[in-house]
Amino acid sequence: MTDIANDATPPSNTTTQKGEEPALHRSLKNRHIQLIALGGAIGTGLFYGSSESIGLAGPSIILAYLIGGLAIFMIVRAMSEMSVEDPKAGAFSYYASRYWSKRAGFVSGWNYWFNYILVSMVELAVVGSFVNYWFPSIPQWASAAFFLVLITAANLLGVSQFGEFEFWFATIKIAAVVAMIVGGIVVLLLHLPTASGVAASFANWFTADGGFLPHGLLTRTDQGQWTGLLMALCVVMFSFGGTELIGIAAGETADPRRTIPKATNGIIWRILVFYIAALGVIMAVMPWNTIDGTASPFVQIFDSVGIHAAAGILNFVCLTAVMSVYNSGLYANSRMLYSLAHQGNAPAYLGKLSRRGVPVAGVLTSAAITAVAVVIVFLWPQFAFNYLMSIATIAGIINWSIIMITEMHFRKAVAAGDGPKELAGLHGDEALKKLHFPLPLPRIMPWLVLGFLAIVVVLMCLSPSYIVAVIIGPIWLVILLAAYQLTQSKR
Repeated sequence: MTDIANDATPPSNTTTQKGEEPALHRSLKNRHIQLIALGGAIGTGLFYGSSESIGLAGPSIILAYLIGGLAIFMIVRAMSEMSVEDPKAGAFSYYASRYWSKRAGFVSGWNYWFNYILVSMVELAVVGSFVNYWFPSIPQWASAAFFLVLITAANLLGVSQFGEFEFWFATIKIAAVVAMIVGGIVVLLLHLPTASGVAASFANWFTADGGFLPHGLLTRTDQGQWTGLLMALCVVMFSFGGTELIGIAAGETADPRRTIPKATNGIIWRILVFYIAALGVIMAVMPWNTIDGTASPFVQIFDSVGIHAAAGILNFVCLTAVMSVYNSGLYANSRMLYSLAHQGNAPAYLGKLSRRGVPVAGVLTSAAITAVAVVIVFLWPQFAFNYLMSIATIAGIINWSIIMITEMHFRKAVAAGDGPKELAGLHGDEALKKLHFPLPLPRIMPWLVLGFLAIVVVLMCLSPSYIVAVIIGPIWLVILLAAYQLTQSKR
């Protein structure tokens, strides 16, 4: 059996021989992948957005994160099944093109690229507000420009530098969450007084204002707004955006057959610790109905243990989270453009690498487009946040759906003898049994996940904040399909 490492491209310390084409470097280590996977699910949505989800579901938000986390875990498992056998830059876009159709690869890749452009755009647009907390005289556009140049430069140095940046960004975010959990437990064990006047206790999950399920599964308020456990799923699912970065990084991982399964399987305990445990402690220290969104629940927890500099600490953590999102987004987008170029779904210049193994054109093109988008945000902030981010919202569901459908096509190809590497030539169950990291319950799991994502889309229709995304989603797909047909007709 041929080991996957034998097929690896040169590591970062390998000099490309004269006349040879540069190749992507497999220099991301296990600790990089572990922290990339962990940091991808921790962002400003957890530090600030958790107030909204708690308001919708109360203590039952814990169940919402558990349900949504299980769905995300299966999505990443489906992608990892393919990544372990055939690690490539661009991950699911490459797999969609290879095992489904070139059209699917085009839609998947450009949808993901544009999604991260929008996310990066909004993150860079708000970075100035965090900087102004300490330096109010610095214009917000100057902060956005500084961090755009800084992170772009780091990505141009090489994949190992990207990995180091992301490692430390994730470490800071993780330390903040752990500190909050420990602080909350101290309050609970020592029965310290809290600002709400209610004794800190896990009993608050069941006794505060309606108990564990205060709004039921789905309830309509007197104002006509829908609330409850199911509505919270809309907020919860988008908190997990970024976990699919594991697959993107597989093409530059030193030992994908060992590292990718380890990082993927760790997603479950990460969700348990960094979402469920964190929110569980928050709602034990502060009854859920006292969390009104005027301040981050994390700030309130730090205040409870006497750390009154909590706002400043969290401001630094959120600044780190914003830089982490842009760092990951630029990395993912440059590799996606590289993959699209090699599929014939993007201009050829985007498929070239520097001697460091970096798709420089992809990095600079993505950075330039993001810079233009940030200008749009500053000029028309209401338009940008209300409409463009709706596309980013629905784009996540589109990509997750494509991953699950592609996994089914991948298995069909493997069973038909068209699998990658040592699977090639094997047929039927013999081939499928050779998969090193198979998706659990592969016959029904893709359909269960797709059904769940469809339910989330239906729930989005009930929310004024998300209905725009549901309307724009099909229009966006038509635009991508039309763009594909236009590019093919010119060949």
